[in-house]
Amino acid sequence: MRILGRDDVRAALTGLEPTVLDAVRTAYLLHSQGQSQVPFSTFLRPPQPTGSRIISLPAYLGGPEPVMGLKWISSFPANVDRGMQRASSLCILNDLETGYPLALLEASQISAVRTAASAALAAAALHGDRTVRSVGLIGCGTINHRVIAYLRLTHPSVETVVVRDVVSERAEVFAAELAAEYPGITFRAGDLAEALGAETVSIATTDSTHWLDLADYPDRPVGQVILHLSLRDLSTASVLTAYNVVDDTEHAVREQTSLHRAELAAGNREFVHAEIGAVLDGRTAVAAADGSVVFSPFGLGILDLAVADAVLDAAGRAGIGTEAEGFDPGSHRVTAAMAGSAS
Repeated sequence: MRILGRDDVRAALTGLEPTVLDAVRTAYLLHSQGQSQVPFSTFLRPPQPTGSRIISLPAYLGGPEPVMGLKWISSFPANVDRGMQRASSLCILNDLETGYPLALLEASQISAVRTAASAALAAAALHGDRTVRSVGLIGCGTINHRVIAYLRLTHPSVETVVVRDVVSERAEVFAAELAAEYPGITFRAGDLAEALGAETVSIATTDSTHWLDLADYPDRPVGQVILHLSLRDLSTASVLTAYNVVDDTEHAVREQTSLHRAELAAGNREFVHAEIGAVLDGRTAVAAADGSVVFSPFGLGILDLAVADAVLDAAGRAGIGTEAEGFDPGSHRVTAAMAGSAS
């Protein structure tokens, strides 16, 4: 079994952004065509620390190069106050013929880039041919750091990025870090109204209390695309008045997401207008909207598998990673007596 640790994955991902975008797009298209299996994820919530969870996401992705495996990701928001990363993750890939484990990858980076790539692809598809010059980032953590890297590819015309965090000092530091990394773009910390005044807005926080009511910010631009990545930040009224696009309706409208709460209030799912795979392949056109277009992706495990497979391939070409023995069940000889009893 091939093992890729944190530094191995980071090295394999260097310069891999176009490949990641293509892998995520292909995964969405295959899913839209029914060439995937994505069982509902399972949530494990320990009593302490409050608000913590670990999620198991098994998946199978078909197509010319099928892949099968499991994502195991934790979210412990209290880590942020300790100066630690909120999320940690592992990804296991299995051989499709034998089921034996093929690779084990440190997957927090994989999870972050697949989220960012899916957000950037959605933003490009939902804006259509509109030129995007302004971006708002609400939440100054790893996800939005990755989001700007991928939005830069799908929105090459971006000029200004306003960042907002509940901790103002964190927003200042984040803006300075991004400015140093992307000198061609102006980054600045701003208030919530300024961030929500951008043409594309990415919301990636650890709040999860359905706190943001878009009606409180009426000066948002027409046709604005909101990337609702943390899934639990928008009020029910905000969801019900937006044009809503998801990655998969059955997955996104559950587990007390903002969309699930909207379903409970409305008694139906008619407020979900499209799934992103159908938008990407042209089967569904996004209607012109006076308000915001909101993309709420649950985060399908097939995306992690697709990106993990691309990382494994890049690592193999570069000779990165370690081969570990002993992760298969070993040889098994069927004796004559056993064969007879089996018959």
